[in-house]
This record gives sequence, structure tokens and C-alpha cells, in this order.
Amino acid sequence: MSRYEEAVDRYLAAWNATDESARTAAVAAAWTEDGGYTDPLAAVSGHAELAAAIGGVQAQFPGFEFRRLGVVDGHHDIARFSWELVSRADGSAPVAGSDVITLGADDRITNVHGFLDRVPSA
Repeated sequence: MSRYEEAVDRYLAAWNATDESARTAAVAAAWTEDGGYTDPLAAVSGHAELAAAIGGVQAQFPGFEFRRLGVVDGHHDIARFSWELVSRADGSAPVAGSDVITLGADDRITNVHGFLDRVPSA
């Protein structure tokens, strides 16, 4: 497994950690202390803000999990990948997107730039 795939696996583990203490540990494993996340709906940095943003998405979509779509494409310290937010109950995936991550010297994420490709209509 490449360093890019490992980083994405840690990243998705953080998004899928529903227990608060497990989420805190997963965020620390995935991101540097000052790591950030930006998408059209959020701009956060630092472990506490990241964990809170993830908790907010989980509250909005209970019973869903993030899954990677396809391969992780990376070079230098940058990688991109696509994902879906999938219902564990029926397999529906109302949300999908693509993210670009930047890795630090220890292969933890320093920054995420997220793009929402599919979102539910209001």
C-alpha cells in the first residue's frame, strides 16, 4: 500500500469514527496538529475543530459511512481521491465528492481541499 493510500485510509477512519474518543485519536493519527480542512461548507483547522466538524457531519447523516471510490492518485506530497457517503442500511449514497490532500514530513495530512460532487437537494 502506498503512503497516499495509507493517508487516505487514516483520513476516512477519522470521518467514520463515531465514538468521540476514537474520533479524537483518529483525527490525531490522520492530521498534523495544525492541519486543516476546507470544502464549500466548512473551513476548519486544528484537531479540535476537525473532530467537531466530523461530528457535525455524523449527526447530520447518522448510519452513514465514508467510502473511497477508485484509486488514490498521488505524487510528491499531494494526493487526490474520490469518495461517497453511504448508508449502512440500504447502500444509498446521497453525497459524493473528491478531495485533494497535502502530506507533511510524517505523512499526516497538513491540508485537505474538498469538493462536493453530489449533494442532496433541499
